[in-house]
Amino acid sequence: MLFPGDDDVASPDVSWSYTGFSMFRKWLAQAEGFTLTEMNGFGGERRSVSTTLAPLLNHPDDEGSLAPAQCAAMLPRLEAILDQRQSDYSDPVIRRRIEDVRQLITVLRFCVDKDVELIFG
Repeated sequence: MLFPGDDDVASPDVSWSYTGFSMFRKWLAQAEGFTLTEMNGFGGERRSVSTTLAPLLNHPDDEGSLAPAQCAAMLPRLEAILDQRQSDYSDPVIRRRIEDVRQLITVLRFCVDKDVELIFG
C-alpha cells in the first residue's frame, strides 16, 4: 500500500498485492524503455536508470517513504504515460494499469499538496 504520511485514514491510498505491485512496476519500467529485471535488486546488475520514476521503481515494496519533492517530480511523467496509453483502454490489462496510474497520481498529488511523505507500507 502507498499512502500519505498524514495520519489520516480518510486520505487517498493505492494498494496492490506484492505480485500486482511488481507487475505494475514492470509495466512502468517498460514504458520507460527498460526491463525492471535488469536492475540491481530485481535480479540484474544495472544500478541506475534515467527516469523521474526511479524513486518508485527502485524502492522496497513495503517500507520507507518518498519525499513530497520526489512525488512532485514523478507526476508529469505519470500523467504523460496516462495520456499515451488512453488509446489502449480496450485491453483489460492496460485498462488495469491505467487505473493504477490514476490512483497513484491522486495519492502523489495529495502528498504534494499537503507536503507529506508517500509511505510504503
